[in-house]
Amino acid sequence: MAELSHETASTQFMEAGGIRFAYRRFGKDGGLPLVLFQHFTGSMDNWDPALTNAFAKTRSIVLFDNSGVGRSSGETPNNFADMARDALTFIDALGLRQIDILGFSIGGMVAQQILFDRPQIARRVILVATGPPGGEGMSKFSDELTNIFATPSQPGDRLLKLFFSPTETSQAAGRQFLHRLGARKEDRDPPPTDKVAPAQRAAWFAWGTPHGDDYARLGSIVHPALVVNGNHDVMIPTVNSYILSQHLPNAQLIIYPDSGHGALFQHAPLFVRHAEMFLDDRSA
Repeated sequence: MAELSHETASTQFMEAGGIRFAYRRFGKDGGLPLVLFQHFTGSMDNWDPALTNAFAKTRSIVLFDNSGVGRSSGETPNNFADMARDALTFIDALGLRQIDILGFSIGGMVAQQILFDRPQIARRVILVATGPPGGEGMSKFSDELTNIFATPSQPGDRLLKLFFSPTETSQAAGRQFLHRLGARKEDRDPPPTDKVAPAQRAAWFAWGTPHGDDYARLGSIVHPALVVNGNHDVMIPTVNSYILSQHLPNAQLIIYPDSGHGALFQHAPLFVRHAEMFLDDRSA
């Protein structure tokens, strides 16, 4: 796998649990693989090669489309419990007994559900631009977010508003990110069907609806956790990263300046260094 990259790793397929999962695997053999869980409506091609190729220099990387997304078959679940179940079905089918996890946006919610359901599957977890069950401002779209989704625009223009701060520096970094997303020229995933967004949105809002003791559940996630966000996240308010870091027993928090939901892409080299320091730490 070492000679493969984000741009050249072929899409493979794995039949498990009645679903044909699409995935790509590349990077350095040996050690625990890093499995990446994607954002709202995103597929494997929405990962930034500046991240995946950098991580692949030191570890095995697994990208995959969960059920109903990209080229994976099945229906997109409308709840994270079923998304976590499907993801675990895929991980089991690959024969992975333990993994490290990077969950971005709603992928971070799926990751939390996996840690609730089968904590032994993970060694360490990175939660980026995500929130806890019952988080602040997560049970519905804010007016700002509603306006962004409702305003006709090109996909790239919308991503600039959703993932990056309105500052000139952040928007310039966003345009560089969009350019990198086009680096893979062949064997790309199709755009999401019209069933993906409604199902994932329903899961997101249900997760974000408070039920009284939601934060207490986080105490069961004892894994070393790295919580990351930008200081101006319009999709999942940044305060939720603080809440995660306060209630996860073994968490550390990084907030990047002048950045939003896509802070990991805007600050890609720095994020990779921080993430690798965390993943390589053997003290806990």
